[in-house]
Amino acid sequence: MIRVTRITPHMARITLGGPGLAGFVNGGLDQRVKLLLPLPGQTEPVVPEGEEEFGWYQSWRAMDPAVRPVLRTYTVRAQRHDPDEVDIDIAVHGDHGPGSRWAVTAAPGDRVVVCGPAIEDAGGVEFRLPDGADWVLLAGDESTLPAVAAILDELPAGLPVKVFAEVDRPQEHAYLPAGRAGTEITWLHRGAPGTPALPDAVRAAALPGGTPYAWIAGEAAAVRELRRHLVGERGYDRRAVCFMGYWRLGRTEDQRADEPVEADAD
Repeated sequence: MIRVTRITPHMARITLGGPGLAGFVNGGLDQRVKLLLPLPGQTEPVVPEGEEEFGWYQSWRAMDPAVRPVLRTYTVRAQRHDPDEVDIDIAVHGDHGPGSRWAVTAAPGDRVVVCGPAIEDAGGVEFRLPDGADWVLLAGDESTLPAVAAILDELPAGLPVKVFAEVDRPQEHAYLPAGRAGTEITWLHRGAPGTPALPDAVRAAALPGGTPYAWIAGEAAAVRELRRHLVGERGYDRRAVCFMGYWRLGRTEDQRADEPVEADAD
């Protein structure tokens, strides 16, 4: 079962349902899963075979590109039971990519494959709030907003949080919860005159003292620059900066299938 709800002009909520979700274990926070999506003209993807751990991935890599399903990584926004459902929020920007196109065109009756954990602590959760953190920094672009929202849902009440979010337009502000006590959100509008890029905005900001914990994600080059700033210029402990390149400009997850195996380790 697939149900599509438009949350903001550039964010679609894909609700997945079915008996196959009964064994899915959501670790919360920034829990990531991989979706295998049908190619244009298909209502369901061709499923790669493989019984060993990650065997399906090696089979996917070896598939003929003409039938190989689209592979994308997304954050779980919510999970419910009775019936079993999972919400995946996807940033959509017209016809800019197969994941975005699928989110716009998905319809009831279409099928996808969800590759995610079936046991506790099986992976896919990177946000690990350490004991003693005085405040939290969350920074990213549209692709990270579902994870940011899920993290805000689960943080201890009253813990101060600074959020820096880079989006296209003000209409996207409605996505993040605005009522959490202690949360300050700085919105950056990409391309607007006088608006700094995400790393520059954080670099120029007056951030709190005390012991921080930072979670930064989004475009890989921006994430690297921001991490260098936090560790090198602000002196944050490396262990207190969680960072992930959710995507890379000019490169898709599908392109990794045709790279040497060693490239998957970076």
